[in-house]
Order: sequence, then C-alpha cells, then structure tokens
Amino acid sequence: MRHLIRFVVSMAVLLVASFAMIHLIPGDPVRASLGPAAPVELVQARMAALGLDRPLIEQFFTYVGHVFTGNLGTSFISGEPVGDVIMARLPNTLMLAVLATVVSLLVAVPLGMWAAIRTENGRNRGTEITFNSVTGTAVAVPEFLYSIALVTVFAIGLHLLPPAGKTGPDSFVLPVVALALGPIAMIARIARVETLKELGSDYIRLARAKRLPAARLYFRHVLPNTLTATLTMGGLLLTALIAGSVLVEYVFAWPGLGLKITEAITQKDYPVAQAVILVYGGIVLVVNFAVDLMLGVLDPTSKIKES
Repeated sequence: MRHLIRFVVSMAVLLVASFAMIHLIPGDPVRASLGPAAPVELVQARMAALGLDRPLIEQFFTYVGHVFTGNLGTSFISGEPVGDVIMARLPNTLMLAVLATVVSLLVAVPLGMWAAIRTENGRNRGTEITFNSVTGTAVAVPEFLYSIALVTVFAIGLHLLPPAGKTGPDSFVLPVVALALGPIAMIARIARVETLKELGSDYIRLARAKRLPAARLYFRHVLPNTLTATLTMGGLLLTALIAGSVLVEYVFAWPGLGLKITEAITQKDYPVAQAVILVYGGIVLVVNFAVDLMLGVLDPTSKIKES
C-alpha cells in the first residue's frame, strides 16, 4: 500500500512539474510557430484556439483532463497529433536503452567477477588499483562526452561507423556504446564487491575444501548469488539509460524521444515537450514501482517493516 501511495503522489508531482517546466521557459510558443512577422490578430486568434489566453490554473486542469483521457494535443509546429509523434519516436529510444542495458550487464558482470577473483584476499594490488581508477573515471564521464569522442574516432577519424541517424544495424553501435560505458563501469564495481562477499562466505570455503573445479565453483555457486544483487540494478539502470539518452540522441541525431524533446523545447512546442516529459517520467515511475514490488516479494524483511 505504501508503494502505491508513493507512486500516485509521484505521478501527481510529475503532472505538475511537466506543466510548470514548459510554461516557465521564456518565449511565446504561438509567435515561434507562426513566425515573427505574423499579425497580432492572427497570434491572438491562435492563442484563443489553443486555450493559451486562459488563466494558468484553468490551463493546468484542462491539461490534466486531456492526459487522463489520452488526448495529448496537437503539435504547435507540425500540426500532428502528439500521440502519433510519441509512438513514432518511443520505439527508437527504447531500443537504444534496452540494448545498452543488455550490453552493460553482459560486459560488467563478468568483468566485476574477474576483478574480484584476481584481487581476492588483497592479491594483485596493481589490478585492484587499475580497476578502481578506470571504472571510477568511467562512471564520472558524461554520456555526451563519450558520444563526441566515439564520433570523432570511429566515424570521422576511422570512417568505420556512421556518425548520425538510424541507417542500419551498424548505426546502433556508437550510441549504444556511448550509453553503456558508464553503466558498465558502475555495475562492474558492484559485481566485484558482491563477488568478494560471496567468495568470503562459509559455503564457498566449504566448496573449496571439497576441491570443486574452479569453473563449477564460480559459475554454479558464485555467479547466481552475485547476479541476484546485481540484476536488481537492471530495472533502475534501464530507466537511467532512457533518461540519459537525451543528449546521446542529440549528438547522434537519433530519431527518438530525446532528440524530439530538444527540438520541442527549442521551438516552444508545448504539447510535444510536455508529452515527452510525461513519457520519460512515467516510465521511470512505473519501472521503479515494479522494482519496489519485486523487492518486496523477494525480501521477507520488507513485510516486517511495512507491518
């Protein structure tokens, strides 16, 4: 019940924030869409037709009513239904985020386990220092810097991959890598800590005393327990990558929601910008709610806390 109340409150805050953020941006959306030379009468008529001449509180409740009825409005610039714009762009953003999540987990978990095995009991201090330094730096670098560096090296310098747009399977490589590098470093650090914890547990000591083969010890006993903690990050990672894709999509001119929201804010296209903010926020809240529920089912102590 507590999770449901928090979800509802968060959705309400998201509705208020999406409305307020757009209206606080300076500039006239009608003038931006009609052009600076448009007659005053035409501008006023357009504002009345769009309801922008009404008090803000009335505009807000109209906006909320439209959201709950599935009416996201019409783009000020193109005249397209906003729902069609979202549905055309959302799959491209989700593809990037899902692929980056999968790549992050497939690379980071083995990397973290390898680092833990190499540095167990204080061995190989050089490996530990290098691992912590590299992953710590990688986590701190923003996605858009990765994007610019990858385009400069692999697209402009080596001409191996397309620099922008969605033109084929190879066009996914650079944006997915740009999104995945930071999460790989973060998850690898978590996987190393969890693996070290497992390697120091009593059942692993018993397994080693029985002289189990290393492959069986690591893959059958250590890996499943490490994944339990690491995969908990999967849902949260997905939402972070969806939100973090905005600048990456802008750099790569990727036809997703990230590129669309930058265009909409620049052009003062209120309905599109508000809808994209709602979609981003809604995905984050829904996934976090699902993760909370999953952890509540898997963690028996959570039931005690809520009772």
